[in-house]
Amino acid sequence: MILIDPPMWPAHRTRFSHLVSDHTLAELHQFAAAAGLAERAFDADHYDVPAERHDELVQLGAQPVSAGELIRRLRRSGLRLPARDRPQRARAVLEQRWAHTLAAQPGLGTQLLHRWSEPHRRYHTTAHLLDVLSALDLLCAPAVPPRTVRLAAWFHDAIYTGVAGVDEEDSADLAERALPQVGLAATEVSEVVRLVLLTRSHSPVPQDRAGALLCDADLAVLGRDPDGYARYQQQVRAEYAHVSEPDWRTGRSAVLQHLLDRRPLFRTPTGAAHWEQRARANLQGELAQLQR
Repeated sequence: MILIDPPMWPAHRTRFSHLVSDHTLAELHQFAAAAGLAERAFDADHYDVPAERHDELVQLGAQPVSAGELIRRLRRSGLRLPARDRPQRARAVLEQRWAHTLAAQPGLGTQLLHRWSEPHRRYHTTAHLLDVLSALDLLCAPAVPPRTVRLAAWFHDAIYTGVAGVDEEDSADLAERALPQVGLAATEVSEVVRLVLLTRSHSPVPQDRAGALLCDADLAVLGRDPDGYARYQQQVRAEYAHVSEPDWRTGRSAVLQHLLDRRPLFRTPTGAAHWEQRARANLQGELAQLQR
């Protein structure tokens, strides 16, 4: 159900309501698009709606509820995004991380963050980038992840249109063009490009430690706790809101089965220890849901 709270949140010389779904993000985005709400009004798990549109959205079908009720139902749905995962926090942390990666090139970091913050993204956002970098820290601790692997994480979904394979190729092309311009050696550029392209299949060869690190970090989301995995499911579905439900079930089921067929799913010992068991349970549970 679509819910809206009273216009009580001040900003920009007016007051705003929050518009949410207690079912799916896809439902929320569909309602917002039909109502003519701009994509930029979406903030992680809700749309900010100016006071003058509140009554109109109620007439269109949004259920008016108190602010407290809206939050409670959003939390019960599993769609409430924790504060640590919100774009503003993720961006601030990522700016610091970029400064430790290519400190002399803040402009390139800003350009990449702008790409990761594009309004059409639902899962492949700054929060995902920060998750991948954090997973790399865990996999490499106490050492620092290799710079080429960190840069590959920054570039691996820098271009995202939702076309599997093409996005990775375009992101690799971007790295190949941008990194020589900021002084990276040709060998480093070549390695970053190779690693970005590897995220098409997530299938590094056994001796490829750098590839295993990046692929495991990118797939770490599969090993989230149930609430975290439910948010991931909703975000991915929202990125494919244009796909019909039957086609989604068929395509997504094939992806899930492909992942389940991989033995092991995670190629690093640390990744397997931390995420393998939970990831398999999550994948099997989602596949069962899709096949009902």
